[in-house]
Amino acid sequence: MEASPHLILASASPRRKQLLEGAGLSFTIVVSDVDENGPVKGSPAQHARRLAEKKAAAVARLYPESHVLGADTIVVVDGDVLGKPSSTDEALRMLSRLSGRAHLVYTGWSVQCRARGFSFSGVEETRVQFKDLTPSEISWYVSTNEPMDKAGSYAIQDLGAALVKSVIGSYTNVVGLPLCEVVEVLEREGFRRRGR
Repeated sequence: MEASPHLILASASPRRKQLLEGAGLSFTIVVSDVDENGPVKGSPAQHARRLAEKKAAAVARLYPESHVLGADTIVVVDGDVLGKPSSTDEALRMLSRLSGRAHLVYTGWSVQCRARGFSFSGVEETRVQFKDLTPSEISWYVSTNEPMDKAGSYAIQDLGAALVKSVIGSYTNVVGLPLCEVVEVLEREGFRRRGR
């Protein structure tokens, strides 16, 4: 039986690591050096996809025989992109803005293998509705430090779950990777999951 190809996750995100491990995939991690903080070009969906492609390409150049998965998640409200907060004050402002409202989460993703000339990219959109948050709830949540490395200043899979009233679309997309779509592409490329 032919060995499963080698997968590299081009991300330092522990959430993406957990999602891939939970799906039964074996992989290594090589973090790309792509700067995420440049200006948004095109629509938010195009921006997320472009960043994911850049991250995958940067690592694929170093490991041309491997399949490299890059991803980028952004939160959008009123057409404005909310990235990772740079301070507790910014996290407070972001969460106050999201309170009682719906917003969109986009995750762009890209799988590339230079040796095979393979490249497949996509972007998923999920609508998230927040409950009405009191100032004390927001202050408490920011004090946990959980918002500080998260797009939009919250983590739906951890303490931030209590802020979310509903999700329309892929839940794992909000965590950081639309797992159903990504695994489908990887399986077509010959990746086998544990137990299959």
